Amino acid sequence: MGGRRAKYKQPPPAPLQDSERPSSKKLGKRKANADANLDSELVQARPAKRAKEAVKVSERKDDKKGKTKNEQRTPKSQKGDKTIAHSKEKKKCIEEELYEVESGGESDGWEDVSDVGDEDAFVGSLSDLESGHEDDNFLQGAPEQLDLGSDDGEEVQLFPKKAKESRPQPRERRVVVVSPSGSDDDSTSEGERVTMANMEARSRAIDDEAAREAELDLEEVQDAAAEAGDEDIDMVGDDDEAKGEPFHLPTAAEREEEKKGVADVHVIQKRMRYCVRVLGNFKRLAEKDRSRSEYVAQLISDIASYYGYNEFLAEKLFDLFSVAEAIEFFEANEVSRPVTIRTNTLKTRRRDLVQTLINRGVNLEPIGKWTNVGLQIFESTVPIGATPEYLAGYYMLQAASSFLPVIALDPQPNERILDMASAPGGKTTHIAALLQNTGHVFANDATKARTKSLAANVHRMGCKNVTVCSYDGREFPKVMGGFDRVLLDAPCSGTGVISKDSSVKVNKTDRDFRLLSHLQKQLVLCAIDSVSPESKTGGYLVYSTCSVTIDENEAVVNYALKKRQYR
Repeated sequence: MGGRRAKYKQPPPAPLQDSERPSSKKLGKRKANADANLDSELVQARPAKRAKEAVKVSERKDDKKGKTKNEQRTPKSQKGDKTIAHSKEKKKCIEEELYEVESGGESDGWEDVSDVGDEDAFVGSLSDLESGHEDDNFLQGAPEQLDLGSDDGEEVQLFPKKAKESRPQPRERRVVVVSPSGSDDDSTSEGERVTMANMEARSRAIDDEAAREAELDLEEVQDAAAEAGDEDIDMVGDDDEAKGEPFHLPTAAEREEEKKGVADVHVIQKRMRYCVRVLGNFKRLAEKDRSRSEYVAQLISDIASYYGYNEFLAEKLFDLFSVAEAIEFFEANEVSRPVTIRTNTLKTRRRDLVQTLINRGVNLEPIGKWTNVGLQIFESTVPIGATPEYLAGYYMLQAASSFLPVIALDPQPNERILDMASAPGGKTTHIAALLQNTGHVFANDATKARTKSLAANVHRMGCKNVTVCSYDGREFPKVMGGFDRVLLDAPCSGTGVISKDSSVKVNKTDRDFRLLSHLQKQLVLCAIDSVSPESKTGGYLVYSTCSVTIDENEAVVNYALKKRQYR
């Protein structure tokens, strides 16, 4: 009926006799005695699963014993039939496990009970589980998980002596109030609870302590700065005395004699540092019978000699700043400016251009948050001015500072705009991009030869709303007018871009500054006249230069405000 499988089916196991069944309490001891008597071939390792079950049984026994000492036992009469049924079910499971041990079925690591000769050593039966002994209560509890401890190298106890030790005890929690340092008030001692009554006092004490610490920090910083200044000055004096050559401020005749020969760069640099320190604290460090003007004259002469300026320009730029700021300005002019480009939004987006240039081996990043079209180039394996993207008009080589006049102009679509001095076209194409090829841009430059590069850049960048013309800017109100916005990037001395054009250091004189200032005043008045006062969206003029002198900036604006009405 059952087929081939029924033929070889194993019959159900015969129940064990009570006399042959070892007691569960003697099982561990019986195993230890059997291991001592069996041969080495019959002794095998106990499976991990059985070992864990034995550990659980032992833990339950110990845990239950610990509980019975401190707790009152529950009468069996309250447990009812549910407890008896649960005990019988546990008994049946233990019988099945003992049968597996005797038959050698699944637990190969256990010895066969029938092979052990000393059967009289096993005392007890499974019927003991039904007795009222206190050890059978572990069958009624919930199974517990073996706690193997942490991984910090502590020893794990598999068989704890007491159940209380295996269970983590809840820690007592309390609020500890730490008083501010330096407080002698007993009310702020550790362990006192924070209440509504003392909360204001504690807060006030903490604020006072913070104020005292801030004052101490400020005093320490000031003392440290004063000590650092004294050490710096003393170090220079010690160095001079060690060499036997104390510093001596040259006279005017000595300076003229020194200019005839070749000056030592190290001597000039050292003398510049000393003059800067003396001018910073003249009363303390100046030599007797020497005026402040003598130190200033010596410093200007050394700056001109050290950085390569003529005497006039060095003095003109030195007078614009304080002594320390002037030195920083001259040092900054010796540092080359980073290469920057402007993305042409008429043809591409900045992130697409970045990805394309990175693929060509260009290392770049955005200039800053103030512009969404600028990129700074750090290094490139290809010429930036000869890439296919440059020739296609995706970007323009342009200084980051030249973005600012157009940003200030803020052109709006469909406006009529004049760029009075537009060559080579960086600002003009930027205006066209912001207009999105709407409106009309007039790109003018007084030098006709420069309009060629202007027209080339306009075509390369795809600007369709630009008209290139060559007029003298001072004629523009007569040629045409009525513009919504006018940008005047006036011709200047270039003292703000000396790092880009070092020829400015020697080829500018006082006459150049006077002529340029006069031309700029004329151009700014013509630009004001070219703006339409009836413009609904515009009526703005932006005046910009690449110079730092007052004659070309503040003086020109002040002149325009006096000569024309404004709002």
